[in-house]
Amino acid sequence: MAKGIRAPLHTPLCDLLGCDVPVLLAGMGGVSRWELAAAVANAGGYGILGMVRKAPELIAKEVTALKTATEPRLLDAQISCCFDLGVTAFSFFWDVMSEIVARVKQAGCLVLHQVGTLQAARLAEEAGADVIIAQGIEAGGHVHGRTPAFALAREILDRTELPVVVSGGIATGAGLAAALESKASGVQCGTAFLATEESFAHQYHKWRVVSTTGEDTVLTDVFVLNWPAGAAVRVISNSVTDGLEGRFIGHDPENLQREVIAWDGNHPRLRFSTDSPLRTTSGDLEPMALYAGRGVGDILDIPSAAVRLTEMVTNAAHLLESSYRTNCEAVS
Repeated sequence: MAKGIRAPLHTPLCDLLGCDVPVLLAGMGGVSRWELAAAVANAGGYGILGMVRKAPELIAKEVTALKTATEPRLLDAQISCCFDLGVTAFSFFWDVMSEIVARVKQAGCLVLHQVGTLQAARLAEEAGADVIIAQGIEAGGHVHGRTPAFALAREILDRTELPVVVSGGIATGAGLAAALESKASGVQCGTAFLATEESFAHQYHKWRVVSTTGEDTVLTDVFVLNWPAGAAVRVISNSVTDGLEGRFIGHDPENLQREVIAWDGNHPRLRFSTDSPLRTTSGDLEPMALYAGRGVGDILDIPSAAVRLTEMVTNAAHLLESSYRTNCEAVS
């Protein structure tokens, strides 16, 4: 990273997590594998593996690969596996399970908890979380709340002393600068890193990201197989969402057909499932869940994760410096 970029962007969150800049990789299921997490970490950000619903064997493989590729820094069976592998930080999302947080904290690990509401933030803090990630409705993938990211972050910041990270629709240095100026400790990015060389997303998914805009995303619960009813996701519009004719919310998983449309090795991928197309996926990719946040219109290429991160923090540093100079001139 260019000399002089780290200092103005270094926040207490960086000291807590052991990274150089306050940019977190979202733990995107399937997409955030060791290559992407390592690329973000080695570029100065904070890498998080997306291991939701993954077998302990795959967790072991991914954590080992990540530890090999980076400097040493990162439900029952999964957590035990991570403890055995020396994982020192866990990022949780959706329900706040106080007993799980307590178990991780008792092992001396850090807990980052992504929330979509102020109430969930309070529960996470009471459970012992070290960092609150405020996820707004603009976010891609599974979206827990319905409040814009910066509005939710402000609500949480007014009621906690914990570091607060803003997540949802942030893909550029402008978003990072705005978050730091709002007194947040950093940002979490998903879509911005999905469209990078190291991401495990399928090239088709990456191509759709760089060729669409935020207005082409929809929030829907039709991609719900494998998740509880009502779990909404933000995706790029496709033939499935177009066929809903505007009725994006209110789909019962029990009433959705189980039709195989693609494969990952021997594992079938169903229409209406939460699975997004990965490097290993073959079949009909167009009707799958193509996750993307409202900031997708700012993503125009597919560089390395290091280039994406460096451009973001460089631009943010320049914006913050310009804002500081303007404020000084106004005071004088």
